[in-house]
Amino acid sequence: MAVPVKTRRYNSSRRRAQAEATRQAILDAAQRLFEQKGYGATSMPDIAKEAGVAIKTIYLYVDSKAGLVRALWEARLAGDEAAVLVLERGWFREVSDEPDPERKLRLVAAQGRRVKTKSGSLLEMIRTAASSDPEIAKLWEAIEAKLLMVQQSIVEQLHASRSLAPSLDIATATDILWTLNHPAQWQLLVRGRGWTGEQYEHWLGDVFCSQLLNPDR
Repeated sequence: MAVPVKTRRYNSSRRRAQAEATRQAILDAAQRLFEQKGYGATSMPDIAKEAGVAIKTIYLYVDSKAGLVRALWEARLAGDEAAVLVLERGWFREVSDEPDPERKLRLVAAQGRRVKTKSGSLLEMIRTAASSDPEIAKLWEAIEAKLLMVQQSIVEQLHASRSLAPSLDIATATDILWTLNHPAQWQLLVRGRGWTGEQYEHWLGDVFCSQLLNPDR
């Protein structure tokens, strides 16, 4: 008579949670090392050691060091809204729904501060690594292009409400907003000159309004 074989019930939710915890450990370790040592000086074995995993485990999630940077950026930028298009995310909907043009721009400044507080060092690492790695260069170009797209959408809202300074067309105003909100400004003022996040946000909101808004609105 055959003895029945006991089988262990597969706990898929537990496995998913463990996999996600491992992924987060890898991303956290990668960010620490990339920001401390730079992209070129950080190896995949370094990251595996820092994360406490085998190097082959990292390759279950990404196919290269550049792919790890991309995964890290996407996770840090989007968070819980990673699968949502930028122009449909909560912060942008709040900006779009705000009827007052000055308040709209100050909300943009607040979001700029939040992103750069969380990811300013990571952005700078990506920017500097772009000169030595073609894949990272593509990522940096995509980051800048996405920033430009978002700024253009905001400018178009100002134009539609007749709040844009009459001396500016949409393209020029977009360039101004993109430049002011660029991560380089954060690096210069906060990392370089020691400004606080509050100072940066207040300055950014002020200069947005002075440069872009119609004074007769």
